[in-house]
Amino acid sequence: MKTTTSSPNSVLKLYCNVFGHQYDVSKDVTKHVKEYTCKCCKKQLTTNGNGRLTELTPTFKEINSVLEYIHTKRSMRLNQKLAS
Repeated sequence: MKTTTSSPNSVLKLYCNVFGHQYDVSKDVTKHVKEYTCKCCKKQLTTNGNGRLTELTPTFKEINSVLEYIHTKRSMRLNQKLAS
């Protein structure tokens, strides 16, 4: 007879399946693009080009990092222009 042991992760995933995820903003990429992480199961999401939440894959991680780099460079250039 097999005995199953429930790990804390499986209990938290079950909680999310029953009650839904509790997403918290983990990173602000730009004003409109953010990365989210579930407090319980640690599932990661991001906003796509249409503004909808999609799973944070390595491709989206790379896109978000490039987007953040461009955004910070542009913001710094704008701030320098306004200061002059």
